[in-house]
Amino acid sequence: MVLHKMFRSTMTVSLMTLLSRITGLVRDIAFAQFLGSGLVADAFFVAFRIPNFFRRIFAEGAFSAGFVPVYAEYESQYPAPQVRAFLDLMLGRLALILLLFTLLGVLGAPWLVTIIAPGFVEQSDKYAATVAALRFTFPYLFFISLVAMAGGILNARGRFAVPAVTPVFLNLCLIGAVIWAVPFATNKALTLGIGVLVAGVVQVGFQLPFLAFEKRLPSPKIMTGKDSQAVAAEGVGRVFTLMLPALFGVSVAQINLLINTVLASFLVTGSVSWLYYSDRLMEFPVGVFGIALATVILPKLSKQVAESAVEEYRQTIDWALRLALLVVCPAAVALVVLAHPLMLTLFQYGEFTDEDARMAARSLVAFSPGLIGFVLVKVLAPGFYARKDTKTPVRAGVIAMVVNGLCAAALTLAVPLGHVGLAAATSLSGMVNAGLLYRYLVRDSGYMSGPGMSGFAVKTAAAAIVMGVVLWFGVPDRQFWVAASVAGRLWQLVVWVPAGTVVYFVCLYVVGLKPHRLFQRQT
Repeated sequence: MVLHKMFRSTMTVSLMTLLSRITGLVRDIAFAQFLGSGLVADAFFVAFRIPNFFRRIFAEGAFSAGFVPVYAEYESQYPAPQVRAFLDLMLGRLALILLLFTLLGVLGAPWLVTIIAPGFVEQSDKYAATVAALRFTFPYLFFISLVAMAGGILNARGRFAVPAVTPVFLNLCLIGAVIWAVPFATNKALTLGIGVLVAGVVQVGFQLPFLAFEKRLPSPKIMTGKDSQAVAAEGVGRVFTLMLPALFGVSVAQINLLINTVLASFLVTGSVSWLYYSDRLMEFPVGVFGIALATVILPKLSKQVAESAVEEYRQTIDWALRLALLVVCPAAVALVVLAHPLMLTLFQYGEFTDEDARMAARSLVAFSPGLIGFVLVKVLAPGFYARKDTKTPVRAGVIAMVVNGLCAAALTLAVPLGHVGLAAATSLSGMVNAGLLYRYLVRDSGYMSGPGMSGFAVKTAAAAIVMGVVLWFGVPDRQFWVAASVAGRLWQLVVWVPAGTVVYFVCLYVVGLKPHRLFQRQT
């Protein structure tokens, strides 16, 4: 097995995702400057979170978990006409379901807002703005689900860059909306909702030429020709069967965020926004690295399972776990130490005050330990989906969701930590979910980690802690960051982020780890 090729593919996806996350960061800076953390911001973030919730559990979650293994099997076992018949039928039936669901979401917008943000009901202006925006953001789910299918096709064929860069268009559309349309709009939240809808159309259009180049551009059909009907229908049926349990198994983090949104709607105005900004920074490494790694290994693991390559399957998971630990341990520590400097540097402009930065930094500190769990879940879950096991992650997800709900209620009610308690509960839930998935993978698949995995984890954690201590004592105090200019803040980050990285890797080599071996060609 050539791990070097998988690393190269992971880096390709990571770089494209990095571009997407950078434009997303610019988008959030624009949000902070023009919206701050007031009524409009809270209304739009809730209206945007609802379709995003369904996008992540349905399009990028359950659908990908069910579709990619089945499609990879079709590509390896059936001739091109039957593969195209499967894709045509898949697209037709998926689009029909999405159309009906989208219609229900638009018509039921008032009820959705009442369920997701019940605290808004007593605030008529905020409630009305959220409902109006949701009627334009919800149809985004239809388009982004089609984008997910196109991305699954391209990923399975080894074309990772195009799906990874596609989210850039969402960010560009929203940046344009918030800068050039929102300042002149009467209903600012609704205007941003229209920007989300336009972005969905643009993202679908961007994928089409690349599917055509691969000769895999499907034509939607509810029924196919008699010669291919049985084979295509059987495959589509399997996709939907696999999706049903995966709908929950892949959605634990999103359900936890939804629980947080419900509870945060009862807290002081700004709580939803503070959680949004801190979650965005925490999600940066998850998206750039965790999702990229999961995107690459799922087709590889699916192929290995189809070929009964047991040892290669084990090696792929082992390699992915080590690479994940190597990256997320220092990232989690750095986010804790640099939480307030990052918030001030990136967002404290215009309507976003120093107090907003301080409150968002507090929830970022609470989110950061969970980063390790969130990324490990991204790596471990494909190990089940490749084996067409979408039920086992549900068991882990149920337990993790219960942990989040209980801890969130306790930390916001019994111990009044406000939005910080919600972030801490999410982190704990992520760690529980990852731990259970690892346990089930060992128990059910016979997976055993390679030699030295425990030592690898301890050494990476120790090196990350040393890096954190250096940053803690080296980075200027809070007063400097509050008083410094934009250039002064950026300069300090430019100095200390690379310095921390150097300290981390020096420590790894001192304790005997050779991280460069993970990137070398192995057979």
